Amino acid sequence: MTRTLQRIFHFLILSSAFVLITAQREAETLLNWKNSLNFPTLPSWTLNSSSSPCNWTGIRCSGEGSIIEINLENSGLDGTLDRFDSSSFPNLSSLNLNLNNLVGDIPSGIGNATKLISLDLSSNNFTNQIPPEIGNLKELQVLRLYNNSLTGPIPHQLSNLQKLWLLDLSANYLRDPDPVQFKGMASLTELRLSYILLEAVPAFIAECPNLIFLDLSDNLITGSIPEDFGPDFLRNATFSYNNFSGKLPPGICNGGKLIYLAANRNNLVGPIPSSLRNCTGLTRVRLEQNLLDGDISNAFGMYPNLEYIDLGDNRLSGMLSSNWGQCTILSNFRIAGNIMSGNIPPELGNLTELQNLDLSGNQLIGKIPIELFSSSKLNRFNLSNNQLSGHIPEEVGMLSQLQYLDFSQNNLSGRIPEELGDCQALIFLDLSNNRLNGTMPYQIGNLVALQIVLDLSQNLITGEISSQLRKLTRLEILNISHNHLSGPIPSSLQDLLSLQQVDISHNNLEGPLPDNKAFRRAPAASLVGNTGLCGEKAQGLNPCRRETSSEKHNKGNRRKLIVAIVIPLSISAILLILFGILIFRRHSRADRDKMKKDSEGGSSFSVWNYNKRTEFNDIITATESFDDKYCIGNGGQGNVYKAMLPSGDVFAVKRLHPSEDNEFSKEYQLKNFKAEMYSLAEIRHRNVVKMYGFSSCSGSLFFVYEFVERGSVGKLLNEEKEAKLWNWDLRLQAIKGVAHGLSYLHHDCTPAIVHRDISANNILLDAAFEPKISDFGTARLLREGESNWTLPVGSYGYIAPELASTGQVTEKLDVYSFGVVALEVLMGKHPGEMLLHLQSGGHDIPFSNLLDERLTPPVGPIVQELVLVTALAFLCVQENPISRPTMHQVCSELSARRSLHVPAPLRLLTLRNLMNMLKDQASSSVTSYV
Repeated sequence: MTRTLQRIFHFLILSSAFVLITAQREAETLLNWKNSLNFPTLPSWTLNSSSSPCNWTGIRCSGEGSIIEINLENSGLDGTLDRFDSSSFPNLSSLNLNLNNLVGDIPSGIGNATKLISLDLSSNNFTNQIPPEIGNLKELQVLRLYNNSLTGPIPHQLSNLQKLWLLDLSANYLRDPDPVQFKGMASLTELRLSYILLEAVPAFIAECPNLIFLDLSDNLITGSIPEDFGPDFLRNATFSYNNFSGKLPPGICNGGKLIYLAANRNNLVGPIPSSLRNCTGLTRVRLEQNLLDGDISNAFGMYPNLEYIDLGDNRLSGMLSSNWGQCTILSNFRIAGNIMSGNIPPELGNLTELQNLDLSGNQLIGKIPIELFSSSKLNRFNLSNNQLSGHIPEEVGMLSQLQYLDFSQNNLSGRIPEELGDCQALIFLDLSNNRLNGTMPYQIGNLVALQIVLDLSQNLITGEISSQLRKLTRLEILNISHNHLSGPIPSSLQDLLSLQQVDISHNNLEGPLPDNKAFRRAPAASLVGNTGLCGEKAQGLNPCRRETSSEKHNKGNRRKLIVAIVIPLSISAILLILFGILIFRRHSRADRDKMKKDSEGGSSFSVWNYNKRTEFNDIITATESFDDKYCIGNGGQGNVYKAMLPSGDVFAVKRLHPSEDNEFSKEYQLKNFKAEMYSLAEIRHRNVVKMYGFSSCSGSLFFVYEFVERGSVGKLLNEEKEAKLWNWDLRLQAIKGVAHGLSYLHHDCTPAIVHRDISANNILLDAAFEPKISDFGTARLLREGESNWTLPVGSYGYIAPELASTGQVTEKLDVYSFGVVALEVLMGKHPGEMLLHLQSGGHDIPFSNLLDERLTPPVGPIVQELVLVTALAFLCVQENPISRPTMHQVCSELSARRSLHVPAPLRLLTLRNLMNMLKDQASSSVTSYV
């Protein structure tokens, strides 16, 4: 008995000693690895008398003091795993190094941590092959290596991991595994192999009967999806963006568990699998852009949970089933670009959650059911390119959130309903190529948000062009050609300053063209067919006829009569006004005298560009000589005041801080500076704030702008309530607007204008959140042959890095600042820390970290637009100005490509992925900068 106790005692002593030795070895291994990293991190990792590795950041130990978990996700680690000795952790069950900047190889020694259950090395920059020694980790259940730069074939040794239920190798540069040696994995339920270089469906998938989630999207896979493919438990199957041919597996939903099916953008043929009819749990189906055919009248069943379906751009035929009306939570219903026939079922009006209805490009007939206009959430409505007849229902005015309406290329007749003017969220309206008649309703002028296009061409519209079109100040494309319009073109259309293209050809219009850039630059083909039109500079038109002497004589007689009546009345009115002004000025003379005294002895001048009789003294009076109570903003260069005149006119006035070192007094002569102010006053763009005037008095500089309601982007982002109202759609609109405004300044103005102080505080938002670039106090005109050197100016955090070293003014200064502002709008805060991370070579930033957490995470197609804008913003903030695109190229990309395809799942995205995708998918004009 005594000997037995002694043995037990010795065993306990040895065990304790072993535990202590193991703990010491584990701590030393961690410190040795920490010291090999490039930057100081993990400050709690130190050994002293009162410290144990079990208390270190990211470390969890067993009851005996041995490390069982290392979780250093997103910890800023920068270095390699070369000195991470896995054999030193005999009890390690979980290792998570996700979202760091670890490089080099995954060490083969990782196979020594034989008790690992979960291994996550994703979102780093590991290169070369996956070590086959990972196959030794027989207890492994979760393996995540996604979003690295791993190469070579998938090692067949991974099939030894028979307890593995999740395998994610997405977003690498891997190849197919050896089909002979790679065995099935019976426990595997989730397999993600997207965005690698697979060229065939891995054969081992057929030996994984318990698969629930399979993602093979964004590969190079050719051939057919195996016919026997369709595990009974499959819930999510993604084959998108490959080169699959053949048919969809007929038994893809034999188990009835499928809820997500995506096989879009392939070359699939044949009918819709009949097994889908009984997949009542479906929530999302994407089969667009294939070669699918067959009658789908009865191919689909009833899906109470279906939210999204896109069958567009195939060869599907048949009639639309009324059963679709029972998918009551459906938000996206698209069967565009097929050969569907018959009537539109009125039951679609039951889809009260519908946001996008696209039945365009088919052979649908009959009338547009009025029931379709019952969805208050409808955002996009496209019935174009069908054979629909009848009138446009008056109920169209009920679609208060509608932004995109396209009924073009049908056989619609009757008048354009006046109620259309109630759809005040519309930014795109195309009713062209129909048989619409009657006059143009003036209510179209209520569509003040119209921006992209207004197309009423190829109809039978009569009467004159409504003068209310002058209110469409954001409109870029106007096409009213091939109608029966007559009379003059309203001269007020010259106020459509955003108009880029116009087509009024083949009508009966007469008289002069409006004095507007779009009309002046219109090609002859856009003006022909109007025998009475004239213009001085327009292509293909005769100059406007001058009056004859008899006409002038008759007008002269009429003018004399008018003068005899009007002049006495006018004199009386003027005397009354002068008397009122005299009384008013007596009360404000003291304040004005102070400003006058300040200006005595100094050179003063002003540039004024306002259509009403207003003087700078009126602004001085309205602000009580710029009293602090009228100040609405402060900046490093000056203060901004709100000036509300008795007439009701409201201005924003920026008063630059007086300084003897002011650039204007040193770099320019006064004459040249005045010339620049005249040029700036001529700027006309909907995304550039109007500058009404400029004044200089004894060294004080004043800029007078239009007043913009919501204030600056910076102000809005700092207000929680307002920032939450600024949703993703509106933020994208703002970023695009700023891009177009800068492109106009850089490329459409002669000479080009560089703003030099683009910042969140100098981007203003109007009531509709439309952006306007403001504050041209530092703007420079790039004239050929002149020096464009400058002292560093601008707002801290937005200044391009090269300015301090070169002092050279180029458009690329604004491009950099635009990139910063774009990221700030997306993130909801200034991206300062992230920019520093980029400059140090870090490209592992996850996309989810770039979005304002105060907003609901984006879903659906808008995600792709956000990804594109983010990628372009990163191009703009590159340190080397030569590597930045021009604003024209940015705008072209935003206009030509409304989205950038995003690989699933979204959580794989990092900056590195974004730049690679931009290089693969964007136009050649931009990829040269990637």
